[in-house]
Amino acid sequence: MVSRRAFLAGSGAVTVGGLGLVPGLATSAQAAALGGSATASTSGSPARLLPVFNRPKHLDYGDVSKLSGGDQTLLTTLQGIVNRTEPELYFIYDTGTQSVPDAKWLTDLRLPTKLYKNPLDLIAKYRHRVRGAIVYDPAVPDSINVATTLAGLENAVVADADQAKAYGLKIVKDLRGVFDDDVVKTYRWQLDNLFPRVTKQLLAGLPPTRVVDVEGVVWQEIARETQQIRDSSNRGTYNLDVSAKLGKEAVYVKFADSFTDDGWGASVRHVVVTANGAELARFEPNTPEEAPYLFDGSHSSIGGEANRFADGGNYWIYRFEPPAGTTSLVVTVEMWNQYLVSATDTSPTRVEPFPYFRDYVVATKALVSWLPPGGATGDLLIEHYAKWPTLAPYMGWFANDVSGEWDGVDLASKGGSPVVAADFYMNGTVHAGTAAPISSTPRPVRRVNKAKNKVYLTLTFGEGDNIQYCQRRLRDIWDDPKRGEVPTNWTISPLLAEAGPNIYSHYQRTATANDYLVCGPSGGGYTYPASWNPAELTKYLKMTGDFMRRTALQVVYAYSGRQNGTWVQLSEEIAKGYADYTPTKGIMQTWDGDTLTVRHGGIPITGGWGAPGKAVEFKAALDQRIANWDGASPLFISGLIGAWSWTPSDMAELGPLLTDPYELLLGNSFYDLLNRTL
Repeated sequence: MVSRRAFLAGSGAVTVGGLGLVPGLATSAQAAALGGSATASTSGSPARLLPVFNRPKHLDYGDVSKLSGGDQTLLTTLQGIVNRTEPELYFIYDTGTQSVPDAKWLTDLRLPTKLYKNPLDLIAKYRHRVRGAIVYDPAVPDSINVATTLAGLENAVVADADQAKAYGLKIVKDLRGVFDDDVVKTYRWQLDNLFPRVTKQLLAGLPPTRVVDVEGVVWQEIARETQQIRDSSNRGTYNLDVSAKLGKEAVYVKFADSFTDDGWGASVRHVVVTANGAELARFEPNTPEEAPYLFDGSHSSIGGEANRFADGGNYWIYRFEPPAGTTSLVVTVEMWNQYLVSATDTSPTRVEPFPYFRDYVVATKALVSWLPPGGATGDLLIEHYAKWPTLAPYMGWFANDVSGEWDGVDLASKGGSPVVAADFYMNGTVHAGTAAPISSTPRPVRRVNKAKNKVYLTLTFGEGDNIQYCQRRLRDIWDDPKRGEVPTNWTISPLLAEAGPNIYSHYQRTATANDYLVCGPSGGGYTYPASWNPAELTKYLKMTGDFMRRTALQVVYAYSGRQNGTWVQLSEEIAKGYADYTPTKGIMQTWDGDTLTVRHGGIPITGGWGAPGKAVEFKAALDQRIANWDGASPLFISGLIGAWSWTPSDMAELGPLLTDPYELLLGNSFYDLLNRTL
């Protein structure tokens, strides 16, 4: 969440304001009518960053939450073709939340709708709008992404052979047997052969498959850490006896977090498995030796010690198949922190096509790949960035491998591509076409006349660069009735002005006097400013400034860059760039060091501080944080709140605890006071 050659060569796209509109989408005149500009901005940044869609007038919709990933992929790619001309299809997904945000957003659109109780009936209704199907190879998961790219180019849907036959879809291209399991070879073919035809306005990254829980699986708890240990003090070798689950083909062992609200879940460095005393397996995480036993690692990450870990609601699963007649199976692990280990004898998950965001990819004729940012796949990803123009966003996400987010965003930053986390952004082709009022007038500052010898605190929910978070999790917690009781900053992506104007408008219009919107890291798309080429960073900052002015944002939450695994301070030059090209009045930046309160580039910058746990524990950590403060001068602290674990109800519990010497301020008041105090 960088210089390139002229783009759109051979694509047949129309150029408007420096960026291309995808054929079949809105014209330049329609772009202006939809709120986009057909001329370059005064700052010199592109007038429009993301593709334009026409306004929806009527929506056919259905609940697809119970459908398989294959059926969802077929419908989502159909949605992309249909909605390219005018948004007409909308789907309700179940992503594990109680409120089902898709239904809320649909209601808020206030459009005429028609419910299809069996959403698969929509295939017959709209079949005449597509040429047929691109058939992927079930034996080669990454062929799903190639099929998606081709679907956009060929006005087709993505399907397997059985689906194509069942729905009477002509096979436009059959990818069975075309590719093997060489991921680099597959995506190089795609880049070499399809690049001239795809849009150069964006680049997409989506996992080809998803892991889905199988219903009815019973897990037996094997080991649990009952203390909230976060310092590895319980690191040791643990013998986990999973013999109780012997009797079927295999035993599945899951490692998770025993305290899901504060991180620091199970962490494992070494594994040895013995069956009836004989060694069955020995491996370390993220090695070829681990691969045969790692049944599901997609919800885990690799740490700095080459350890595998999973925090919050995440987990990973090993599968061990002992010899017939085994009566004793022991998994010996070097493990630490807040582990929860359980076992089952039933295959707990299945693998399906990953369906989400493919409507947007297909509609815009984007190229989609899945290239982990390390090794040979990382090298190919770098080639992708080099072929797309500066500021073309990378929309989607990265694999949770040893590189994952940090290296992925770093490579994108070096390549001049802001990252838009969008892999779970549903119905993007509908939301991008909506028209909704967005005010460009900033929130007035509640001015504190003069700083006293107090601790001035501002608290901010992170993750706002992530448009899927803004669409889903943020809507859940925003609807908490206790929102507004405590001054709270909410990071949000200004790119929603184009990706989902109705979504941004909703938060802006329904904010209370105690809700303040902040530009999510690190501006117009997730990025690390220190990783950019300086000349191209200027383009990014100009673009960010335009989006911030359009959306009335005046504070930025920013990352800087990493050196030797540690976040570094924003440089004077980068800070001056924010000051020169954006309307920001202050920057809260991620920071690993001691207290950071400085003026760089003429604006105040603070280091973000966070603490584990909920209200009481957070307050205790805050008290410890100021223990050495002498009270002889004002102290300013920018606090970060866990967006996936906290809610406004938690903030309402914390607020009354923040008595003297604390004073809680909204972000604009905080930086206004700090600017006059430094």
